[in-house]
Amino acid sequence: MAIVTVSYQMGAGGSEIGMGVAQRLGYRYVDQELIQDAVQRYGLAEDKASHLDESKPSLFERFDAETRYYITILQSTLLDFAETDNAVLMGRGGQWLLRGIPHVLRMRVLAPFEQRVRRWIKRTADVTGETPSQRAAADFVRRDDTEKSGRMRYLYEVDVDDPMLYDVILNTEKVRFDAAVDAIVSALRRPEMTTTEAGLKLVVARALASRVQVALATNPETRRYRISVDAEDGVITLEGTSELEQAVEVARMVPGVRDVRTRQVEIPPIPPFVA
Repeated sequence: MAIVTVSYQMGAGGSEIGMGVAQRLGYRYVDQELIQDAVQRYGLAEDKASHLDESKPSLFERFDAETRYYITILQSTLLDFAETDNAVLMGRGGQWLLRGIPHVLRMRVLAPFEQRVRRWIKRTADVTGETPSQRAAADFVRRDDTEKSGRMRYLYEVDVDDPMLYDVILNTEKVRFDAAVDAIVSALRRPEMTTTEAGLKLVVARALASRVQVALATNPETRRYRISVDAEDGVITLEGTSELEQAVEVARMVPGVRDVRTRQVEIPPIPPFVA
């Protein structure tokens, strides 16, 4: 079938639409389950995993090897779910991680700010029985927008609102959530969205490359280095400025890796100071 990635503004209805699509098609709906899977499989601290899941890392965290390790695991877990196909993947940069794959429909759900604030107030009141103030709600929604935007810029150097990251952009100001589900389901049932062997190979390659990244981030000898990883048909290419011998040995141990190649990157010399 296909995969759907859902990027959404708080209060725009992304969760409702994503869950509706999953229920209608019998797809797996992947949201908090992704964090729980990563925590259980890799022994992460759940509070930190949840913090880094949708938030922009602090200035200190950007230079922290453990932060990179956590983020790498979250990315790898999302790609693992993508390998199973027939899934709705909520947030977490799926629109970037799965770019260029034919059977992936990348969706962005948005709505006017004031309308999103009203929806968030209503939802909070329905769930907790307490109604937050307009100002508190507006601050919360605005802060969530800032965090998600900052995270995408930090991780991928892209603008979360760039329309070229998406195949479908839904403004739910007037469109009912059930009507949006109808439109997405109709698009997914078109023949061009059918999973092909070529498309599946792309997903498998990215998932394998990500698992190698996790292995490198876990190993005490390689976790300090920044090493790029590419995969194609089980062949891994490691690219970095440091010695890569240890990285090759680590990569070879990852299930699914058939061979490992390296590409050394030379750092250009610093030019002499010219007065």
